[in-house]
Amino acid sequence: MKPVLGRENEKRIFDDLLNSDKAEFLAVYGRRRIGKTFLIRNYLYKEIVFDFTGANKANNQAQLANFAMVFSEQCHELEQAPENWSEAFYLLAKHLKSLKREKKLVVFFDELPWLDRPKSGFLSALEFFWNQYGSQMENLLFIGCGSAASWMMKNIVHARGGLYKRMTRSIELQPFTLKETSIFLRSKNLMFTEYQILQLYMALGGIPFYLEAIKPEMSVSQILQDLFFTKNGFLKNEFRPLYQSLFRKAEHHLLLVETLSKHPHGITRDKLSKESKIAEGGSLSRALNNLIDSGFVQMILPFDKKKKEALFRLVDLFSIFYLKFVHNQSNVNWQSVSQTPAYQSWCGYAFENICLLHVEQIKRKLGIAGVEVQVYSWKKSGTTTEFGTQIDMVLDRKDGIVHLCEAKFSESEFVLNKVYNAKLRQRRTIFKEAVKSKKNVVTTLFTTYPAIKNEYYLEEIHSEVSMDFLFD
Repeated sequence: MKPVLGRENEKRIFDDLLNSDKAEFLAVYGRRRIGKTFLIRNYLYKEIVFDFTGANKANNQAQLANFAMVFSEQCHELEQAPENWSEAFYLLAKHLKSLKREKKLVVFFDELPWLDRPKSGFLSALEFFWNQYGSQMENLLFIGCGSAASWMMKNIVHARGGLYKRMTRSIELQPFTLKETSIFLRSKNLMFTEYQILQLYMALGGIPFYLEAIKPEMSVSQILQDLFFTKNGFLKNEFRPLYQSLFRKAEHHLLLVETLSKHPHGITRDKLSKESKIAEGGSLSRALNNLIDSGFVQMILPFDKKKKEALFRLVDLFSIFYLKFVHNQSNVNWQSVSQTPAYQSWCGYAFENICLLHVEQIKRKLGIAGVEVQVYSWKKSGTTTEFGTQIDMVLDRKDGIVHLCEAKFSESEFVLNKVYNAKLRQRRTIFKEAVKSKKNVVTTLFTTYPAIKNEYYLEEIHSEVSMDFLFD
């Protein structure tokens, strides 16, 4: 077994469940390639007594045949495959009861959504197994795992049928943070600076499977060229299969993602519907909720909390990079592309998204880890007589302070000049006058390298979070 790097919160949850004195039902979900199976199998390998994985697009007969083979290998020999899932779960329950062990027995079913085929009876059989047998076994930890977050949310986490409130814990596995990414790369003897890791993260996100493909002794530019732009690049054709593996009817999801990629600051639902040509209604809601549940999209409420004006923003770093530079492109020389204004613009938006994804690290740096904080956006349209402004990230603290955040990606120390100082001061004034908040409104700067503390910085900047603190 391989060591599990990072994932400290998840490990603590596993340990709590293993030490529990009652039956536990854990749901684990998260996007494809995120490392769910690796985490469970490698951290719990000593406790797992049955480990079964569904097969993508296999019919029910094939799934049951696979179950019989695995059961015969891990438990005891079966003369023939069970006729249905009710019989399969009965065999499993009977086997678990025969095991004389005080420590937790871990049963792991991977890719539950693939097992729930039309008319398969899998879900109802799982419900009966848990309610009749599993919930009575104090030494049982049942883990149901799946990449299709929408299916997991509907059928397990927020189940309304026989599994209603039966799940005892859930883990939504997120991409590696910058810190976990750094630990992972160093474990593979890939020695990058924090700035270089940030550059890789902006294109790959914290997806372990993608990071695993990085070859040693290459620069960041060479790595991206190798992964995306060579003839058989490892990630060259990853985009569509990623979404098709998560969502049974992925065309709407792909349309929404492609539309959102054209609006780095995010757009309203109404505009998203018009541009994607997906009519308002159930289909749009389902696809959009699926993308939010799976971590590809964030819904950011405006400061006044009017849901109609909420912005939907694509925050999946891999998808943004792919659609910006790889999709429908050929013969790309990344070294040349990385010298263009388009690249610089993308860097700015990618860095903003990384800050959105590292709010907890930002809170720690600001000394407000224990303070309740809401993340909003804010926009005021300009008129012929009034200036307008847009702020992508507003941190609203319960303790009476509002941070208007400004992210600046740069290759060296950022220098705040007179013009930029005036811009930041002006937007703070516009915000205070429009919102009429009684809270103290301040400007917070997010930077790659610490900004130069000149007179303009000292006049306007209340606090700063530089790249190294995002690795905390």
